[in-house]
Amino acid sequence: MSEAPFHVIIIGGGIGGLCLAQGLKKAGVSVAVYERDRTAAARLQGYRIHINPNGSRALHACLPPHLYDAFLSTCGQASKRFGFYTEQMEELLSICRNESGGEPDPVQSHKSVSRMTLRQVLLAEMDNIVHFDKQFTCYRVGQEGKITAFFADGTSATGDMLVAADGGNSRVRQQFLPHAKRIDTGILIIAGKLLLTQETRRLLPVNLFDGPASVVAPNGLGMFVAVQEFVHDPKDVIYSIGGNSSEKQSSLLFENTKDHILWQFIARREKYPFQKDVTEADGCEMQKAVLTLIRDWDPRFQSLVRMADPSTITPLPIHSSVPIQPWETKTITLLGDAIHSMTPMRGIGANTALRDAELLCENVISAHRGEKPLLQAIRDYENKMVQYGFDAVRSSMKAARQATSENAVALAVMKSVFRLIQSLPPIKRLLFRNYGNA
Repeated sequence: MSEAPFHVIIIGGGIGGLCLAQGLKKAGVSVAVYERDRTAAARLQGYRIHINPNGSRALHACLPPHLYDAFLSTCGQASKRFGFYTEQMEELLSICRNESGGEPDPVQSHKSVSRMTLRQVLLAEMDNIVHFDKQFTCYRVGQEGKITAFFADGTSATGDMLVAADGGNSRVRQQFLPHAKRIDTGILIIAGKLLLTQETRRLLPVNLFDGPASVVAPNGLGMFVAVQEFVHDPKDVIYSIGGNSSEKQSSLLFENTKDHILWQFIARREKYPFQKDVTEADGCEMQKAVLTLIRDWDPRFQSLVRMADPSTITPLPIHSSVPIQPWETKTITLLGDAIHSMTPMRGIGANTALRDAELLCENVISAHRGEKPLLQAIRDYENKMVQYGFDAVRSSMKAARQATSENAVALAVMKSVFRLIQSLPPIKRLLFRNYGNA
């Protein structure tokens, strides 16, 4: 161990920041997390989330074994495939994830989990480490290299290292890397959910119960549909992980125990027939807007939107970071959306943040043990993170542009290629053998 163990300050208690904190705590590194939300359940933390092998490995590395087991036990029904459909609900392509057969490795496999449940896992046993209602305002570096973070309530915290995990609008990034920009892509997703019942179950093709699907439609429109079927009994899990928050039990938006269907409609903002800014629209108005745009789609898609509880329908304006060149390494660094915010079109944003957390944790632990200087540990982390993080940003941005493209010829070609690949299983297995693992 180093002769002078140091203290790490993490700004932001999202998935990446909490995963890092869990890993540092597990290794005996002094750490504190400062989160602007007033409570753990102050706001919706998202719907279903796909955890790929990168994300699963990071959680396995950073969580103590019993909490990783809690994570596994609260995952939804494992995803076996990913599908592509037309707006008339014709299956174009179905990609199976476990072509080799046999039981998937519990760490290396793909998983589906509620974001709210994942946050419960990451907050477990962190009562003295995570501090809520702490809105970061700025930091100051002292003469001895100590970093002090200041908060809106007049309090402050001092440590040897500051980690920005405060999301796409990161205030730490704005002070530390003011040239790192984040753009509005002009894309707006409207998401909703409905409970899985015998009636709603009949709306979906059987393959959709084996994994989510993307709908590719004309005119720059698209949709993502996923079923979340739980396979656990929340009463049997420690700390009531997987259950509902007592603060939000009356709201279906925050319902975290019942099987449901999630849909996300995607289009450029100008496509929506809103008479006002979308931030001022309520769930019923957003529901009506989506129904107007899919009036020529298969009636089953229309029913999915129509049957969603309006209280669960929310707008998600899509932003993306602009890749930047590496910067001078200091005892301030960033992870997740704070540095490489990306579109959700490839479903890798949270997994990339988890990968950051594992890599940064590994390097900080090395410094804590005296195996390398702290600055070198941060530099080693940033050199790798900048590469794979901005690769993911570019990849997801490309997918977002494709999903909202109005190029009818390109859409027709893509559909033809998908149908051809679907008809040639050996070629499909070869082309997609690593699908979803990045």
